[in-house]
Amino acid sequence: MAVLATSLIRKRLRQRFGISAPKVAVRTHVSWYWRLLLVVAVLSLSLAAAAWVYDVGRRFAGFHSRESDREISSLRTRTEALETELAVLRQSSAAGESSVQIERSAKERLLRQVAQLEQENASLKEDLAFFESIVPGVGASEDGLKISRLRVEPEGEEGRYRYRLLIAMESGARSKEFRGLLQFHLKVQQAGKDVMMILPAEGDSAAGKFRLEIKRFLRTEGYFSIPKGAVLKGVEARLVQDGSVRAKQSLSL
Repeated sequence: MAVLATSLIRKRLRQRFGISAPKVAVRTHVSWYWRLLLVVAVLSLSLAAAAWVYDVGRRFAGFHSRESDREISSLRTRTEALETELAVLRQSSAAGESSVQIERSAKERLLRQVAQLEQENASLKEDLAFFESIVPGVGASEDGLKISRLRVEPEGEEGRYRYRLLIAMESGARSKEFRGLLQFHLKVQQAGKDVMMILPAEGDSAAGKFRLEIKRFLRTEGYFSIPKGAVLKGVEARLVQDGSVRAKQSLSL
């Protein structure tokens, strides 16, 4: 037993310190913070190298960040200038449109005034011709009363008409004034038949608006109505005083 134990001890000693024993490496001990600092330094150098390579590649490709910034700044300045110019042009355009509208309104107003003046001028010429025509025995009654320029036109709703006429007394007439009634004899076609209507009718409450008083001349106008569906064919205006007709004028439609 003693021999066996001695043999085992020798065998273990050979394995530990003999030729077949494992090699032992001796290394210098480095603290963990130095290792961390080394890693950070290597990473920083790697990032710097990568940035340098990226910048060199951009320059080689013809792209430079500073030049790009300058170009962007120049484009922004140009854009602002164009926007300012556009705003000025819009204001000028608005002012021009306003001026055109003012000129158009003034032109339309002048045209209306010219049309009104032409109408008044034509009316005055007709009045002058009428007064020049008032001589004894020409279109006037025996006492010098005359109706002229009878006009009847549709007005608004169906069956409503507007009338206008001029009444004058010639100089030297026996009667110096007229006080009586303006009466209309209307020829109306209704339901296929011709019917004669007289306005104002006897007992009509609106007869007061047809009463006239004339000393030299009078221009008068007003409205009358006929039944809906009826057609006005002719109008005769009469001046009636004390039951007798002093003057009349007819108009066919």
